[in-house]
Amino acid sequence: MLGDYPHTRVLRDGTIPVAGADCRFLSASPLHTAFPRMVRALEFDVCEMPVATYLMARDAGVPLTLLPAVLIGATHHHSLTRLPDGPELDVRRLAGRRIGVRSYGQTTGLWVRGILREDYGVEASDVTWVTTEDAHVDTYVNPPNVRRSSAGGVAALLRAADVDAAVLGPRAIGVQGVPLVPVIEDAEEAAAAWVERHGTVPANHLLVVRDDVLRSRPDAVTALFRALARGIDETVGERDPATPAGRAVTAGCSDSLARCLEIAARYALEQGLVRTPVDLDRIHKDVAFLDA
Repeated sequence: MLGDYPHTRVLRDGTIPVAGADCRFLSASPLHTAFPRMVRALEFDVCEMPVATYLMARDAGVPLTLLPAVLIGATHHHSLTRLPDGPELDVRRLAGRRIGVRSYGQTTGLWVRGILREDYGVEASDVTWVTTEDAHVDTYVNPPNVRRSSAGGVAALLRAADVDAAVLGPRAIGVQGVPLVPVIEDAEEAAAAWVERHGTVPANHLLVVRDDVLRSRPDAVTALFRALARGIDETVGERDPATPAGRAVTAGCSDSLARCLEIAARYALEQGLVRTPVDLDRIHKDVAFLDA
């Protein structure tokens, strides 16, 4: 189960074969509807998965192994949005405000809350998070400052003035039917400073494999991963390396990915998405053979 990107399309259409494995590529629209199917029912052998969903599933004991491929990523200082005709918000004074997000466990929300704490001194617990969906991991219990709305979507919360701001991923901002502007006025500059400071771009979607599939067919998993890595390499011209999103797409256990996972794991623990510190060494050791 993979999204539709240049680097996955070449696997889907057979331009890049997966040697020794008979792969059936599935689709879901929207893609995020596939993620609970994977973590709740292990419906697919290999599945694209948001970073936060993976960390939460791992914390809940779901038998999945992370594969070191970033399928999409981006900076998220611009993902905290408001209506252009609404009152301006001081990002440092969001305590007591209501912010909409699809679910508390959404990866864009993970990055935004981490940014708010790290760059602007706003704790996740200072804000009321208004959600329109449950977490992908069905055993997860939201913190007490999370409220569920029956609105049709996050943009609807803004239009109804039920929230002061909303968290929307880069792909979602342009399809909401309303123009939105970043709450952080210098979002692009602030994002560039974050990337420079951390030496990585926030990953949104990685790749996971069921543990039983990895045990029974490591050859097929390796073949798929190497085909994807080749796809990422051969479609580099279809991404803009001048943008964080263009640089984010990678395959392999790089220093950048290690830093990204370390930050995401820390944010997840701070925000109550996971109960115990993430064993990053174990995650890296589980997939070290892919770089051999």
